[in-house]
Amino acid sequence: MPESQQQPQQPQQPPRNGGAGPEPTALVLGGVRLADGRTVDVRLSGGRIEAVGTAGSLVPGTRLELGGYLLLPAPAEPHAHCDTALTADMAGPVPYAPGDIQRRSVEAALLQLGHGATALRTHVRIGGVHGLRSLEAVLEAGRTLRGLTELSAVAVPRVLTGAAGADGLATLRDAVEMGAAVIGGCPDLDPDPTGHAEAVLDLAARHGCAVDLHTDGDDPARLARLAAMAGGLRPGVTIGPCGGLSRLPLESAGRIAERLAAAGVTVVCLPQGDCAGLEHQGMRGARPCACAPVRLLRAAGVRVAAGSGALRDAVNPVGRGDPLEAAFLLASRGELRPDEAYEAVCGRARAAMGLAEVRVEAGFPAELLAVRGDGLAGVLSLAYSRVVVHRGRVVARTSAVREYCDSAAAVALDLPRQARSQSGGEQQ
Repeated sequence: MPESQQQPQQPQQPPRNGGAGPEPTALVLGGVRLADGRTVDVRLSGGRIEAVGTAGSLVPGTRLELGGYLLLPAPAEPHAHCDTALTADMAGPVPYAPGDIQRRSVEAALLQLGHGATALRTHVRIGGVHGLRSLEAVLEAGRTLRGLTELSAVAVPRVLTGAAGADGLATLRDAVEMGAAVIGGCPDLDPDPTGHAEAVLDLAARHGCAVDLHTDGDDPARLARLAAMAGGLRPGVTIGPCGGLSRLPLESAGRIAERLAAAGVTVVCLPQGDCAGLEHQGMRGARPCACAPVRLLRAAGVRVAAGSGALRDAVNPVGRGDPLEAAFLLASRGELRPDEAYEAVCGRARAAMGLAEVRVEAGFPAELLAVRGDGLAGVLSLAYSRVVVHRGRVVARTSAVREYCDSAAAVALDLPRQARSQSGGEQQ
């Protein structure tokens, strides 16, 4: 007898015209529970939430009954590495042909979409022997996925200082022209970390781009200089995963957190593990993996989001790419309450990515996730069945059924059971 069977359904393919087809009819999510305990109908139209009313009150429109589901704003993934994802089990060198990178990026984005992330920011290495080919492949993957999910790219150079940095700067400028939405970097891997960060911030200021830097955060002086340079830069500066902050003395980490908060810098932590952006040559696995000190950072006023990081690659051979797992880990470790943990992968993540705020209220974008369960703590613990809505339409759905053998005890105690209807569908 199966303990748990997951049956993912293939999402609809986006229109070949990139989503510019006729506007679909309204969709009503019926009988769904909200985080505040209300059971409501939610009508979606034109990519936005049109109305929220009492259960059974909203007509007309196609109706999807979601009794037993909790409706939440959809999470977003602020820190992915799609170009290296799903390569851990490959025999021999990882292929970096554009077609291979595009395929991996699409597969990784769809995997995370199935978990509920309707927007994803992926960090892409540029320069070296591959030049801009990896970035070009990821941007093409984003175009392929249009209508299903939003995939944006961070251009991540290696060295930007000294004689070797001239090529890196030129490649980074070309990446911005090509369409990289965010300028990234790895100060820890540059002989001049401060000069590296300064070059990234200067280029971002001139082009009006956001910044997203990889750093372990284990050097207080370096982080202090970064905060001083980043203050006031718009549209914003994000750093992560900053696991090194957890290894600093508490007083030192607290002072750095205050400086980051004053500069308006967002920290993206990775509760599920480290990422390829911090891979030190010859040091893989030599440094203990730690999550950034979320409670300390938040107490200082730092905006903290949470991401997934590595997804079955050379740095981490496992991984789900599931935002709800990141939230679960933050809550289970006592860093945040369940609602705060979900906000880290949803509202805070969307803000770090420059995306519009989402609430389950009329007028807000119809970026939603329905999860089978009674409350937020419950769905973070057992989030098996999910319905994902992007731009007002269902783009992914996963149904899970758990069955047990007949038991006299279960009958006597009248325990809740899940079963299948005669038509094969999931009973509510």
